[in-house]
Amino acid sequence: MNELEYYNKVGVVNGWDFSNLQVEAEGVKWDFYHEVNKKSETSDILLDIGTGGGENIIKMAPLKLFLAGIDFSMGMLETAKANLKKSKVKNVRFSHMSSEHLQFPTGFFDVISACHAPFTSTEVAKVLKDNGLFLTQQVSEADKLNLKKAFGRGQSFGEVDGTLKKKYIKELYESGFTKVNSFEYDAIEYYKRTDDLIFLLNHTPIIPDFGSKEGDIEILNDFIKNNQTEKGICTNSKRFLIIANK
Repeated sequence: MNELEYYNKVGVVNGWDFSNLQVEAEGVKWDFYHEVNKKSETSDILLDIGTGGGENIIKMAPLKLFLAGIDFSMGMLETAKANLKKSKVKNVRFSHMSSEHLQFPTGFFDVISACHAPFTSTEVAKVLKDNGLFLTQQVSEADKLNLKKAFGRGQSFGEVDGTLKKKYIKELYESGFTKVNSFEYDAIEYYKRTDDLIFLLNHTPIIPDFGSKEGDIEILNDFIKNNQTEKGICTNSKRFLIIANK
């Protein structure tokens, strides 16, 4: 299953809703959409790239002039539009669109966000106003490192930690952004139940094709045994945040 097929499936099944997971984290330094909200004005027009089920921008809607969310997964968009209909919010629109070709007027948005979603720096710069702000949170290569080591495979496994962050910063400067700041954290996560960890592995690409390879279940059982603590099954969550001014 390729990445788009995978996210289409997730969008239909659960809309990228992890709210029922019982997981505790220590060392998280920020909440991404709280940062987006804090750094934008009530008069701003926002774009959210890779919006998924759209829950985050729907929550922000009463505090902003207008918000647009795009996603390339039709499954995710179906969920986002259903969530919007239930919310009765009027100043949010969701569209099927690739981040590689943003089909909006030049300089249309005050703020653009992308959380765990790929983006194209030149396209972001194109549709962002002068003096506009771009924020992105991404998964670092060293995320869930003990899980990847246990399975001997995984998302960005074997890549040098920080590679993606450096690439994005370089591209943003090359696209005309004048100030680019980055931040990161490496938090400890405790999954309360085995079911919570299995749900994570089944609904994210952390371990590609989890369960389809011979020995996956045995590896998972050993991992749980070796990483079980009083607080839960222990792994890590490594993230980086980039805030760029145009």
